[in-house]
Amino acid sequence: MKSEQDVLAIVEELKKLYPEAICSLDYQKPHELLFATRLAAQCTDERVNKVTPGLYGRFPTLEALANADISEVEELIHSTGFFRAKARDIVAASRMLLDEYGGVVPDTMEDLLRLPGVGRKTANLILGDVYHKPGVVVADTHCIRLSGRLGLTDGTKDPAKVEAQLRKILPPEESNDFCHRLVLHGRAVCMARGPECANCTLRPWCDFYSGSC
Repeated sequence: MKSEQDVLAIVEELKKLYPEAICSLDYQKPHELLFATRLAAQCTDERVNKVTPGLYGRFPTLEALANADISEVEELIHSTGFFRAKARDIVAASRMLLDEYGGVVPDTMEDLLRLPGVGRKTANLILGDVYHKPGVVVADTHCIRLSGRLGLTDGTKDPAKVEAQLRKILPPEESNDFCHRLVLHGRAVCMARGPECANCTLRPWCDFYSGSC
């Protein structure tokens, strides 16, 4: 595990590399991010960003989604995979948001997890990107892989354990953006297969690189 000095050095280097720690999913309204994240399960963000304009163009409001024919939603999101379960969750969550939350995406983990199809990763993304709450850790596949390679975690692939371990060491005000930056770095340099270690400026702190030398 890393020292506090090493953790902060990694945080700062990633900030230099990726000054704008933006979410890779396109959205304009909180519920659009909520449902885009649901669509991203077992699907690339790039594919989701191609699908959501059509979905939100056809159903531009929560009310429209809540009253949507599920089969039509299925057709619009078909290419994201698992489209039946995703369409069912999107329509059901839209109805719950209207019926129980006044059409507002909730701002607590407890309430977010009540929504159909919402797990901790989605809930954390909403809490961090929409409500800017400190201490948020979005443990997606890139975050899990890179934090393990860097030695920020014990190498576990369990998202809940990665979230807990990163919460302990990351400055709360940095954690959400840090996770976005790990995603960007994971796509640009530290890929799952064939990571470009020679081009990586995180080498001085990377356990994976040290072990491969």
